[in-house]
Amino acid sequence: MNNFRWRFLLIVVIVGACLWAIIPPDQKIRLGLDLKGGVHLVLRVNTDDALRLETSTAAESLREELEKAGVTGVTVTVASPTQFQVSGVPPGQDAALRTAATALQTTFDRESVPGAFTFTMKPNRQVQLRDEAVVQAQQTIDRRVNDLGVSEPVVARQGGASGDQLLVQLPGVSDVPRAKEIIRSTAMLELKMVEQGPSATKEGLLQASGGQVPPHLDVVPGVEEAQPGERPGTVYYLVQKTPVVTGRDLRNARPSLDSYNQPAVGFSLNQEGARKFGKATGENVGRQLAIVLDGQVRSAPRIDSRITDEGIIHGSFTQQEAADLSLVLRSGALPASLTYLEERTIGPSLGADSIRKGIVASLLSLAMVIVFMLVFYRLSGVNAVVALILNLIILLGAMAYINAAMTLPGIAGFILTMGMGVDSNVLIFERIKEELAAQRGVRASINAGFSRVFLTLVDTHLSALIGAAFLFQFGTGPIQGFATTLFFGLVSNLFTSTFVSKTLFEMVLAKRQVESLSI
Repeated sequence: MNNFRWRFLLIVVIVGACLWAIIPPDQKIRLGLDLKGGVHLVLRVNTDDALRLETSTAAESLREELEKAGVTGVTVTVASPTQFQVSGVPPGQDAALRTAATALQTTFDRESVPGAFTFTMKPNRQVQLRDEAVVQAQQTIDRRVNDLGVSEPVVARQGGASGDQLLVQLPGVSDVPRAKEIIRSTAMLELKMVEQGPSATKEGLLQASGGQVPPHLDVVPGVEEAQPGERPGTVYYLVQKTPVVTGRDLRNARPSLDSYNQPAVGFSLNQEGARKFGKATGENVGRQLAIVLDGQVRSAPRIDSRITDEGIIHGSFTQQEAADLSLVLRSGALPASLTYLEERTIGPSLGADSIRKGIVASLLSLAMVIVFMLVFYRLSGVNAVVALILNLIILLGAMAYINAAMTLPGIAGFILTMGMGVDSNVLIFERIKEELAAQRGVRASINAGFSRVFLTLVDTHLSALIGAAFLFQFGTGPIQGFATTLFFGLVSNLFTSTFVSKTLFEMVLAKRQVESLSI
């Protein structure tokens, strides 16, 4: 009797906890993209950008080392995303170049002809950088869509032999253009010292240098400050190629107001960034500092005193633009640009229609199962129906506890769980009928039916669980939704078809002496 009580109490506690997790359903059960509506995107990460950045950084580093070594007249040219060339090396200076390039030996292979060297990125480094670019892009996009307040977003790597595609699903998103802009914004922030500018033309900017851009400088476009109501023009700045600090040195970014009470973006730097920024601004008081975002000068304020860890970006922002820029800066810069391969928008009405059809399909399936069990197994069929309903409650509760989103494929897994629950009860009931036909008592037949089928159920459920685990590991989006529902359905079904169903039989047997069983 005590054994029966704790079994019954355990069932009540589990079912009660699951009911608490799913009531009310409209607040507790999360819906996926296909049920709630939203946007489905497939993007390609242009990993060549990450390779080109690595190559350009190495080329610039080598050029600076050659200048320090007194090697002049050298031209460093980036030929491709994975290769740069050094030409014009004076006779007798090859040894100095090899010494300056020592730090590049682990990343680049070097080939030489008289007076020129070619540096090519090693194949293993190319593979590593491409993979890192995709992973970093995935993590950055994930942070951005979470900051947008999207519930249950999906950001997953998928498809393609090169593995450079990302699937992005944003349930409930209505402002699709804004979401796309935030996702694909590179948000590469650089703070660079200004040598000249602003100038209305590039030619006027380069007059002092004979029309040529010096190797250590860059010409960067910017937006001319204009009066309210006027259309701003384009101006150009000649800035240092090497930035003082970059977005990687950011600690935080937030919407703010500038000195004219206009929307702006305030930022703060981490400890290393503050050290570099303080040193550069302390040594260049009176000069301009260009704030470059995605290759464009947003503002170029004058340095009036040493600045350490705080700064502000201003430049004709609206409040929404300032908030969005703060968001993408906080989430970090993308390591490479993105290309949209596919875009689908699912309206809320389509999602509501899918929910309605899914509920109808589930109810019809449940009704057919109930009819089948009652016709074939009489009153014992009631036992199976109760176990099946508790199975579905536990399944929904488990999904609610882990915040899993219900999707259309998930509903398919939900219906499949009903079939598997019936299958388990059929195996047990048929075994009980065989024991009853052998003239064994009711209690002995029930015990034998459950004990002898138990290992068979464990075997079949374990095999299906392994399949669900592989679906979840290697699938994306809808496949993972199906696998999640299937996994919890299998676990709850094994519990209800053995533990719950047998407890229900024992509850009947405990009340009176049963000579026959309606099965």
